[in-house]
Amino acid sequence: MARKTASRLDKRREVEAAEKLESSSTTKKRKKATKKKTTRKKKAKAAARMRLVWVVYGGNMKEEARFPYDQRAEADAKVEQLLAKGKKLYFVQPVKEPIEGPAPAPAAEAEAEADKGGEEE
Repeated sequence: MARKTASRLDKRREVEAAEKLESSSTTKKRKKATKKKTTRKKKAKAAARMRLVWVVYGGNMKEEARFPYDQRAEADAKVEQLLAKGKKLYFVQPVKEPIEGPAPAPAAEAEAEADKGGEEE
């Protein structure tokens, strides 16, 4: 006797029933697995405040003198003075160095504090 092949509709119904059973059992697992952990954002550190100074270096990169940024002319004069003494190489180079101490209050806050202080008097 010849075997009767199953119809495509019957096979499709079987697959759909199996998928339905499987999806109902996995949704329970998914609900448990999808609990999110709370994460805290880290505060970004404020960049260190820097200032620019002029540094006079010798040929062997030894620091000879330091001058504030607004005293470039004095730094150049120091180079000329050192060059006059000998035949060594001297040059001026800008260098950033960190500023130590508390940051100053922003201008808007300073004005607000000044206004409050004036009202109290």
